[in-house]
Amino acid sequence: MAGFRYVLLGLGVAAILAACQETQVSPPGDAPPRVNAAPSPSAGMADDVIWTRDGLSGAFKNAGPDAPALLIVPGSGPTDRDGNNPMGVQAASYRLLAEGLSSAGISTLRVDKRGMFGSSVAGDPNAVTQNIYAQDYLNWAAQLREETGRDCVYLLGHSEGGQMVAAAAAQDNTGICGLILVAAPGRPVFDVLREQLAKNPANAPILDDALDAIDQLESGERVDVQTLHPALQGLFAPAVQGFLISSYGADPAALVKNTNVPTLVLQGDNDLQITMTDAERLAADQARLVVLRGMNHVLKLAPDDQAGNMATYANPDLPLADGVIPAIADFIKN
Repeated sequence: MAGFRYVLLGLGVAAILAACQETQVSPPGDAPPRVNAAPSPSAGMADDVIWTRDGLSGAFKNAGPDAPALLIVPGSGPTDRDGNNPMGVQAASYRLLAEGLSSAGISTLRVDKRGMFGSSVAGDPNAVTQNIYAQDYLNWAAQLREETGRDCVYLLGHSEGGQMVAAAAAQDNTGICGLILVAAPGRPVFDVLREQLAKNPANAPILDDALDAIDQLESGERVDVQTLHPALQGLFAPAVQGFLISSYGADPAALVKNTNVPTLVLQGDNDLQITMTDAERLAADQARLVVLRGMNHVLKLAPDDQAGNMATYANPDLPLADGVIPAIADFIKN
C-alpha cells in the first residue's frame, strides 16, 4: 500500500511539509505504490511452518495439539508477518508475540498481507478494500481451525489490523472465539488523521488543503492530487484512494459492537499513534480493556520523549513490554 496509511498508524503524522523538504522518499505512509518484496526475513525459522493459500503466505508456530490458536493480523503499510517494514520499523513485534504466546501454550499463525512479502504473488497490494482483507482473514481463520482441529480460533489485530479483524468478525463470527485489538483505532481513521495533522504546528501551511482532501475522500470522492501541495501528493496517492474510501470512514467501535464475540482491547499509555480515547471507545460496550503503563505502539516499553520512543521501533532485541503476553494469555485461557 502507499505511504498514507504507514504515516498514520505506523509512525504517526509528523511535520509532513518539513519531511518532504528534507528528503525525497516514497509516499511517507504505508509502502511504495507497488510492493514486490521477498518473503519475510524470519520466514525460514526452524520452529515455524509456512502455510500458503491462494497466493497468500503465513507462518504457523505450533504450541501443541491441545493449544488454543490465534491469527495475528498486521497493521498498516508494508508491514510483514514479523511486524517489520522496509521504512525503518524493525521491532519484530509479531515474531516476539508468536514466541511469547507459544511459551504460554498458544499456537499462532502470523501472515503477510495480500500482495506483500510472502504473499506478493496474490496480486496488486493497492487493489484491496476492507472487505477483501476481511475475507482473507476469515479464510485464514478457517484454515487455522481445520489444521489445528479447534472449534474456534482467536483473531489478534494490531493497529489498522484491529479494524480489519473487527470487520471480519462483524461479517461472519462463525468459528471465532474472540478478538484481541492491540493499539487499534477506536474512531473512524479519517478522524484520527485530522487530529494528528492538526496537532503538529509544522503542518499549518498545508493543513487546510489536507483537511479538504480528507473531507472529499470521506464523502466517497477521489482527490485530484495535482491540485494539492507537493507535500500532500504522496499522502493522498491515487493508487490507494480506493482503499481509503472503502475503509477509513468505517467506525471501528461500531464494528466491534456488531461482532458479538468476546473482545480484549490492549493499549499502552505511551503510544504516539493511538490514544486512550480510541481504546476506551473500542471497549465501551462489551470489551475488556487492559492498559499497560509505558507501552508504545510497537508494544515495547518506551521513554516519554518522542525520540526515545521512536528509537524502540528499530530495535528487535528489546522484549515486549511486561504484561503483553500475560494479558493475552489470560484472556484466551479464561
